[in-house]
Amino acid sequence: MKKQWIYILFVSILVSCSSEDSNQQQEYIPVSTSLKIPKLFSDKLIAPIIPTKNPLTEEGVALGKKLFFDTILSRDNTQSCASCHDPKKAFTDDLPFSIGVDGKKGKRNSMPLFNLAWNFNERFAWDGKELSLERQAFEPVSNPIELHNDWKEIAIKLNDNSEYATLFNQAFGITKIDSTYVVKAIAQFERTLISANSKFDKFLLGQVTLTPEESNGFDVFMDEARGDCFHCHGSNNNPLWTNNKFHNNGLDATFTDLGLGAVTGDPKDNGKFRSPSLRNLAFTAPYMHDGRFATLQEVIDHYSEGLKDSPTIDPLMKKIDKGGVQLNPKDKADLKAFLLTLSDYDFISNPDFQE
Repeated sequence: MKKQWIYILFVSILVSCSSEDSNQQQEYIPVSTSLKIPKLFSDKLIAPIIPTKNPLTEEGVALGKKLFFDTILSRDNTQSCASCHDPKKAFTDDLPFSIGVDGKKGKRNSMPLFNLAWNFNERFAWDGKELSLERQAFEPVSNPIELHNDWKEIAIKLNDNSEYATLFNQAFGITKIDSTYVVKAIAQFERTLISANSKFDKFLLGQVTLTPEESNGFDVFMDEARGDCFHCHGSNNNPLWTNNKFHNNGLDATFTDLGLGAVTGDPKDNGKFRSPSLRNLAFTAPYMHDGRFATLQEVIDHYSEGLKDSPTIDPLMKKIDKGGVQLNPKDKADLKAFLLTLSDYDFISNPDFQE
């Protein structure tokens, strides 16, 4: 009898250990990863922003990429994030206003997506209404003129999808998917979208030379007596090519879109919009928050002789009384040549960013 009890106890211990081993085998630990920070960025910028509540993992980034390109997020399964943010166009599209699932036009031009982890004030969108990448990812999904979906319906579809159930478990250790983890994954992927291999980047690294026209164009860009562009749009010492701040750049004398002013409620912010990066201009036409300029030449002409005064005009528009900086034809052409050296052809073909 004693031997029988010892045998039962021994079997119980074996079963218990086997069960513990099985649970340990089922528990998946995501692999931590980090951004591939370009040399110019590490030399000239402070560290990128990675939220402690949403650290980068290989599984989280991969899941975010899958979600970014998946039409499951739209009401009728016809559009994805990539429909308005095409990687071959530096994650924008070629329309003044993107068209949503119901055929309705949006109210703003689709902003390109790159180098987002270095937006240190963490105000996203043209008007700065979103205060993190995670929060920014919420809005387009439920917006009735964009993906026009219901987050509760999305959660049901994702939870019923065995592949997504596994991927979310591996990325976040969860068994019930909700919107919080969807936007966390998308934000992880978006933070990896780094553009830093343009001709001008290579020039700064001593790998190529500029043409005389491109070199003069850079001088025009930096010269306060000519282009005077660097205050808002960076320089050889700011590889983001934007200050990510909000400015009234003389587009209108009166405003139909208040921009930042509609967010803050401060009339002094009316007509102010976030300065976009000048990287990848070869791929991101049309330009401005409302896509009003179809070509880069039109943008240059605006700053040269098309400025319009208003109560909130930015002080950096120093020659507003003359309508602009009044560039001569050669400086205009050379400035355009320089600006195009900021386009990163490797970025738009990077397989890590393609579907």
